[in-house]
Amino acid sequence: MSRYCVIGAGAAGVSALQQLRRRGHSVDCFEKTDRVGGHWHTDYDALHLITSRDMTAFEDFPMPADYPHFPRRDQVRAYIESYAREHGLYEIIRFGTAVTSVEPVPAPEGVTDARTGSYGWRVTTSAGDDEVYDGVLVANGHLWDPRIPDIPGEFTGKTIHSGVYKNVSELEGDRILVVGAGNSGCDLAVDVAQHRLDADIVIRHGSWFQPKTYFGVPRQEVPFLADFSPPEQDLISRLMARLSIGEWNAYPGLPEPEGATLAEGRAVVNDLLLYWIHHGRITVRPGIERFDGNTVHFGDGTSRDYDTILWATGFNVRLPFLDSSLFPSAAGAPVRYAGGIVTETAEKLYFIGLIAPRGPQIPIYGMQTKLVARMIELHEQAGPGGAPLAGYLASLQEPETGIDVVRDGWLRQMADTERLLAAYAKSSSNGAPSLQPM
Repeated sequence: MSRYCVIGAGAAGVSALQQLRRRGHSVDCFEKTDRVGGHWHTDYDALHLITSRDMTAFEDFPMPADYPHFPRRDQVRAYIESYAREHGLYEIIRFGTAVTSVEPVPAPEGVTDARTGSYGWRVTTSAGDDEVYDGVLVANGHLWDPRIPDIPGEFTGKTIHSGVYKNVSELEGDRILVVGAGNSGCDLAVDVAQHRLDADIVIRHGSWFQPKTYFGVPRQEVPFLADFSPPEQDLISRLMARLSIGEWNAYPGLPEPEGATLAEGRAVVNDLLLYWIHHGRITVRPGIERFDGNTVHFGDGTSRDYDTILWATGFNVRLPFLDSSLFPSAAGAPVRYAGGIVTETAEKLYFIGLIAPRGPQIPIYGMQTKLVARMIELHEQAGPGGAPLAGYLASLQEPETGIDVVRDGWLRQMADTERLLAAYAKSSSNGAPSLQPM
């Protein structure tokens, strides 16, 4: 009987685990901590979903109806835990067990045309496990290794990264600089301002700010938007934002958004930052040039002293159990295909959640695993050594190197992958499979 391995028991891992189990596969899941839910246990206290409750759910498992439109961190964590309990996943997951290496199984003697991973993967763990699996689903997350930019000089005040920040009790002094203006950076600046501390935020690149609601309805659920194409929705969203919150130059210090559309530029779902800018609790600063003790020098020639810096500068993608030579990388992440699931050079190795299409995240994990299940089916039908699916997909699709991607483009690639897998199956049933789409 074939066996599969899932690495990680965050939202992506438990979704992948359940999707494979419901299809009758034998699956082991390893989680290095003692809990389900991943980063939702350690995120900052002020965190709320920026996507709505009813759009951010596992398949056939809605969030509780008494949750607010935008649940807070601990509610999302409890929801993920309830999903795992409901499906009996706690009894399957090996907690306190880190995967230390994932290595391709060598091809049998005499086989010269096998691709990396064609004959499965050997997984070793911190608990001494050493098992061979027919395939491995990597769901270890990409929000756990803090990235801090290298800036000349030395800052002698306190520094905290968003990945470990909990609340304002951890701050020193009352002059706080937040570096980074994505959704997390804006959240942190608002958290500081709402506790009546002095907050500055470094914003080097302009973003399209979007409110969480229109007409009192979560923005993803505004009914009439469903009648329009994604480009039309982009335009309408920008026009509604202009009516609701105005343009960038209405807020002192904000740079002009880059890109002509939401899809082409950065998008931030946060209107409280703008509220506190207008109330004088948050001041926008340009990029940092250098540090000198507690003094921060900015690119416009100004400087100011701070007591604490909050870094909201993102995370490094890390796969410490995989040899990086197994697949090409770009921008710090594996080059992927099929909606971010596979690499060109490794068979039966699947990435779940190593991509963040804008919008609700939890549903994407099940969508990816359904495609993985289809690939598994084709591999098993092909017999020992499986099918050359990774190379087939890579030869017909554009590579994906990003993590933050536009959802419409991601959905198109997912649909294209379904089409290509169906074409491959049809070709295989008629004889030797073709590497051209049908």
